[in-house]
Amino acid sequence: MNYIGVDGCKVGWFYVSLDDSNNWETGIFPDIKFFIEKFHGECLILVDIPIGLRHKGNLERICDTEARTILGERKMSAFPVPCRKAVYKSRYEEASLINDELTGRKLSQQSWFISNKIKQVDDLLTNSFAPQKLREVHPEICFWGLNERKSMKYYKKTPEGFNERLDVIRNIYKECDELVEEVLSKYKRYEVGKDDVLDALVGAVTAKFGFNSLKTIPIAPEYDEKGLPMEMVYYTNKPY
Repeated sequence: MNYIGVDGCKVGWFYVSLDDSNNWETGIFPDIKFFIEKFHGECLILVDIPIGLRHKGNLERICDTEARTILGERKMSAFPVPCRKAVYKSRYEEASLINDELTGRKLSQQSWFISNKIKQVDDLLTNSFAPQKLREVHPEICFWGLNERKSMKYYKKTPEGFNERLDVIRNIYKECDELVEEVLSKYKRYEVGKDDVLDALVGAVTAKFGFNSLKTIPIAPEYDEKGLPMEMVYYTNKPY
């Protein structure tokens, strides 16, 4: 069984894969579709990208609004998600216009920056790949869940934020220091950022340790017009 965390990076998708024997593997794919070829057996892939998109209307996905409430000072990391038609446009101006027409909100540059990756995942799930094998996570929600439902104090791109998040992972996955050291020596920073490493790793750790007990935001997820769940999954040992 493979437990995989995936995060978008500057050159594509960076992943961390853990297994039941405490082995790990890392790598970069240019397109999410290559995960089908590599991980076609028993696996759970948790990806930091929106899954399940609004068709129209000014109501945001409930998982996004709930995530902002939960994250407090870290709420800016849960930004509004484009509608489906917007992510399939090839130019920012056109995408922003169609998003405004259908939802009443223009598209932020931050949302546009990940639109191609949203499209890759949407294409994959609506055409070939099993949705139950590929589910959405938000790294800050994962850290919140592993940290007794307390959000991170520091911004993730600061040294304090990096160490704070690594401490949270270390509490559940002791091998994290060796893995992170290996990854940071293997890849250039223009390929994979330090925060990309932690985001993918916390996804893999969430998949491995929460495999049979993942929780969702919201508790009862919505489904979009394609039948995809609009949810964020996380794991916590802290009871409700």
